[in-house]
Amino acid sequence: MSEEEWERFLRESVAGAAGAPVEPSARAREVERRLREHSGQPEGWRTYSPARPRRRTGWYVTGLVVALLVVGLFPQQVVGWFDGNDGEKDEAPPAAESESPREAPGAEPDLRPTLAEPFRGSPAARWADGAAGITVPPAEATGWMDAAQVERALRQSRDFLVDAGLNSRVLRGERPTKAIALLNPHQKDVQEYLRAALSSTAPTDKTDPLLLFSRFRPEQSRLVGDVVKTRGRLTYREGKQGAVEVAADVTFVYPVTPAGDDGRDAEVVRTIVRREVVMSWDDPAEVITEPGTMSLVSYALDMTNGGCSAPTGYFVPPFGTADETADETHHVDPYDRSKRIDTSNGTTGTGNSCATATRS
Repeated sequence: MSEEEWERFLRESVAGAAGAPVEPSARAREVERRLREHSGQPEGWRTYSPARPRRRTGWYVTGLVVALLVVGLFPQQVVGWFDGNDGEKDEAPPAAESESPREAPGAEPDLRPTLAEPFRGSPAARWADGAAGITVPPAEATGWMDAAQVERALRQSRDFLVDAGLNSRVLRGERPTKAIALLNPHQKDVQEYLRAALSSTAPTDKTDPLLLFSRFRPEQSRLVGDVVKTRGRLTYREGKQGAVEVAADVTFVYPVTPAGDDGRDAEVVRTIVRREVVMSWDDPAEVITEPGTMSLVSYALDMTNGGCSAPTGYFVPPFGTADETADETHHVDPYDRSKRIDTSNGTTGTGNSCATATRS
């Protein structure tokens, strides 16, 4: 073999001869085996094919039929399984009251109120707490006031209602100083009423402090918890001599229990009070008044479970039995806010306080 042939032999031994067979790698042999075993396009090594579910149509149809039968035969029990509140409806709170309702709230489950759930079985269970339930409209320039002044008059009007009907001290019979400070000191008839109502031990129908202020005798009853449910609204318009006249229509629901009864099964009674109050924010150029005070145009009261005997200056919840002095021939729904308070008896305030309530 010449030297040239020997060098060519060495080069071909290192680089491999052209056309020489190549031994496949182990991975290549594995892929080739899978291709022979499975027909169709091979699955990528990073792809995922979910397993097909096993069909059990027969069982699903049977279960659906049984469920529909249970709901149809026992609807109330089914609701009770899921709401966690002994069958009581678990609905969203109603929208804030911006206009007069057209009908009374729907019926609620007949459930007894308790110390833990004092509004149980009542439409008030879904009402707002305290001042949040009194809707205040947007302020616009009216009469002698610009928009900012009207806004302040609306806020102070609500403050009057809050102190008169929600202040815990006033509810215990203390003097409603904040509410009184908002009343025009030059309105003689109202000032005379206040002096008589808040000092007399024997108020009359005309001097009963309940006409404006909610009060319970501490030794007779106490509020359950610290929440009073409310629902109502303020409206306003231009009144006499350019005054801004604010009208309030608000229902207060007070859950109370006998004083001194701390037992778990203590009786709970709901005293329900609806007030209509018209307040006049007068133009000081036309009416003698003081800044930040208003005059009372009218006030009316309607209540249930507050007592029907002679005025005492306090609400008297009928614990133990229904109030025997209530008018059994006249029934009223205290939660129906679609009708005005009936003052046909000729008074400015008491309304149908002694009618028998259809619910509480």
